[in-house]
Amino acid sequence: MRARRVGVLIVDDHEVVRLGLRSLLGREKAIEIVGEAATAEEAVAQAERLRPTVVVMDVRLPDRSGIEACREIRAAAPDTRVIMLTSYADDEAVFASILAGASGYLLKQAGGLDLVRAIERVADGQSLLDPGVTEKVLEKVKRLASGQPDEVTSLSPQEQRVLALVAEGKTNKEIATALGLSDKTVKNYLSNVFDKLHLSRRAEAAAFFARRRPAG
Repeated sequence: MRARRVGVLIVDDHEVVRLGLRSLLGREKAIEIVGEAATAEEAVAQAERLRPTVVVMDVRLPDRSGIEACREIRAAAPDTRVIMLTSYADDEAVFASILAGASGYLLKQAGGLDLVRAIERVADGQSLLDPGVTEKVLEKVKRLASGQPDEVTSLSPQEQRVLALVAEGKTNKEIATALGLSDKTVKNYLSNVFDKLHLSRRAEAAAFFARRRPAG
């Protein structure tokens, strides 16, 4: 049994959605709603201040993308997990979420019990994806790890391993532990990867891989 309740921060620009999520999750004894936010800026500030275990965040927010906020939250509070919540199974948004460090991507059409289980799984350190998009994302990760498409062949085997772990939602610290590297070395590898692929940030890397689809 989990030692303490899972602190959850709800982020959505629609008040009705936030109220609905608060009502749903508030019935769970293992979950505690620690705060709410309506914008990406509020989400980052609240996450830094409250240090929730899990952030449940809409992909589309009024000031900027929830994916951008996810990346900032993960950088400022690596122990906080993020579940992206959206109405559409958009390939690029899915991959961008993973590359930004999200632990999960769930469709709003999912049932309440599915969300509760997702929060519990993510709080326990697991990653998750909505079943409707898992296969597509895993296919892209496999292609990445195997050195396809051609642009990726410019990466060294170690750079491909690092980027594949990023695609799984691992933080730099987790990647360093998995590969026996220092945090600084992981950062250097990622810098080299983005230079070789002519990309300036993780969201652009997501779009790069989402555009490369198998022929035929």
